[in-house]
Amino acid sequence: MNNQQVIELSQRYLMPTYSPLPVAFVQGEGCQLWDADGKEYLDFVGGISVVATGHCHPQVVAAICEQAGKLMHTSNLYHIPLQGQLAKRLTEISCADRCFFCNSGAEANEAAIKLARKWAGINRGGECFEIITAEQSFHGRTLATVAATGQEKFQMNFRPMPTGFRYVPFNDVGALEEAISEQTCAVMLESIQAEGGINVPDDDYLPRVRELCSEQGILLILDEVQTGMGRTGRWFGYEHADITPDIITLAKALGSGFPIGACLAKEDIANAFQPGDHASTFGGNHLSCAAALATIKVIADEGLVANAARMGNLLEELITDELSEVPGFDHIRGRGLLLAVQFTPEVSAKAVQNQCLATGLVVNAMGDDRVRLAPPLVVSEADCRRAVAILAGAVRKVAGN
Repeated sequence: MNNQQVIELSQRYLMPTYSPLPVAFVQGEGCQLWDADGKEYLDFVGGISVVATGHCHPQVVAAICEQAGKLMHTSNLYHIPLQGQLAKRLTEISCADRCFFCNSGAEANEAAIKLARKWAGINRGGECFEIITAEQSFHGRTLATVAATGQEKFQMNFRPMPTGFRYVPFNDVGALEEAISEQTCAVMLESIQAEGGINVPDDDYLPRVRELCSEQGILLILDEVQTGMGRTGRWFGYEHADITPDIITLAKALGSGFPIGACLAKEDIANAFQPGDHASTFGGNHLSCAAALATIKVIADEGLVANAARMGNLLEELITDELSEVPGFDHIRGRGLLLAVQFTPEVSAKAVQNQCLATGLVVNAMGDDRVRLAPPLVVSEADCRRAVAILAGAVRKVAGN
């Protein structure tokens, strides 16, 4: 099928929950994609921060194929050998002690919400259930995680929302301190607000939040669904703040595109969960664990965490140098390979996105005035220079220069 045939089939049979761009990708390698018409693209979205090891990394493909030929699924009614190995590996690279596996970031955050409430019920009483989250946050699309998300636009058509969440401005410790009450059991934040616009907090924000949570005897949950697994130039975003959260949630890059999520926690908190408290039929099955173990190995062996830091710095320098004199460009922000290019109001992010796509670069418009750059962590200097040249040309054209 060509692009148009794929589009027509999708429009005929899929629920209209997305507004996809008019392209159908059918093959990938590293940072390259090819559509159904054979056109080549440079991918600077990475499946929304998912394909950390690049498209179809040979080691990840081999691990998936080998495991698929042995055993794909048995359920958590039985021990799963690779699940224990994966949990051990995740605790080695994080500050956590135990893991629960699921299928997505929303499910990981659901697990974190339930674990925090169960822990608080045991340690602080049944009336301690409220979780404070940030305005402009994003924690998922289920009812509970939409309720945790501090953005009205995601909630407005699905009321009534589950209760037990309170919102405060991001990067404002004073507002957070004022919001804490006897009902508060946890604070749930992203180390960088991703879907909210790539909002990086002040250097002292997360350390002060950690101190406040410790003083108040409440849990700190960090949603690392988009920032984890090396995306920011560290294994986890919280490492930039030199703190240790109580609960961490992961997904996206954990399986290099194969669906898997994880909720990680410290020992005394994880033990609040007992058999029957939470479960997932597919979570951490043989195949997803094989993908995740291979992903972690590739990231470690190929130095992709350090590469994310280097290439992120390079992108910031290149974009600033190339676009600083271009009308419509405002600034670039972010950390590592999670970046937002901000435009002035007269430049449409969607128009820039579409022009980039037409000239072979995949970027993601976030709202009206910014595009997200989140390429695979294997991205090279040559890839970055090519991408910036295409992006600069797109901005100039949209701005009428």
